[in-house]
Amino acid sequence: MTAGNAARDRPLCHNDAAIGEGKGRDCALPEAGVPFESGWAARALRVLRAYPELAKIRLASLVTATTAVGFVMAGPDRSRFAVLLPTVIGTMLAAAGAMALNELLEADEDARMRRTRHRPLPAGVVTPRHALAFGICVAGAGLGVLALFANVRTALLGLAVVVVYTLVYTPLKRRSPLCTLAGAVCGAIPPMMGWTAAGADLSFGAWLLAGALFLWQIPHFLALAWVYREDYARGGFVMLPVVDPSGRSTGGAAVLYSLALLPIGVLAALGGITGWRFAAAALVLGAGLLGLSALLAARRTEAVARRLFLATLAYLPLLLGLMVADRAAPASRLAVALLAAGR
Repeated sequence: MTAGNAARDRPLCHNDAAIGEGKGRDCALPEAGVPFESGWAARALRVLRAYPELAKIRLASLVTATTAVGFVMAGPDRSRFAVLLPTVIGTMLAAAGAMALNELLEADEDARMRRTRHRPLPAGVVTPRHALAFGICVAGAGLGVLALFANVRTALLGLAVVVVYTLVYTPLKRRSPLCTLAGAVCGAIPPMMGWTAAGADLSFGAWLLAGALFLWQIPHFLALAWVYREDYARGGFVMLPVVDPSGRSTGGAAVLYSLALLPIGVLAALGGITGWRFAAAALVLGAGLLGLSALLAARRTEAVARRLFLATLAYLPLLLGLMVADRAAPASRLAVALLAAGR
């Protein structure tokens, strides 16, 4: 039975892993004797449900969240906050379109991997023509929103993400472990988009945020790729854990990039972006991440890799949340002082 026939014979179910990289699970076959109308409606519902997965909506949401953080950290005046919502919408659309084009280009590879074979394209729920139209139209709409409501610089940064993700990162995954670095560049740009959308120049703070996102992605992805290294090999992807059977290079790279994350908080404080309390908290978070990376380098087991992956999922929102809270704290203290003085 082909993947397309299988998709017609069973409803599409999902059990996605984190950050939009999901694996499917089989579902029970529908009962016999279902009327034609019900079958058509079920098919339409499957297609509608497939598009959020085609867009890797959770990964696109993460991209959007980092863009919003960049906007807030740029410290815009009140008049610029009207731009935040269209910036978030435009970024979400651009990211969703890029994800859809990525899945289109990797449909054959996804079909060979157990964790991705039930995605919309390998399962035959969405046709390649529809995926192409969806990806181009949605990404184009997002870039248009950014150009119209934010500024051209932000739209150009978004275009860079779409181009690098689809035309550099995606084909490089079949050729070199360096693909991870190309993918990390794509993930580093969105906070810079938020920064420019706020009307600020690409100053030290923007580059520091981008650097933090770039460095974080390496241990995050390597932990995931170590767990699924056999599946990536089955799909034909040349990830570092695939070409590094011993795991020494994988563990060493996770340690190296986690170590590089340690001074992020100190640099933010020295640059006047945050205070020293954030620097201390970031150092504690970074030490925990470094410890788990070192454990992966020492043991190289799937259990440790999963723990590191989960730790990276906790690290990023905590780091960015504390950064935003620290940024907002002086303004809050000033507002309280002004209210007290007014009394």
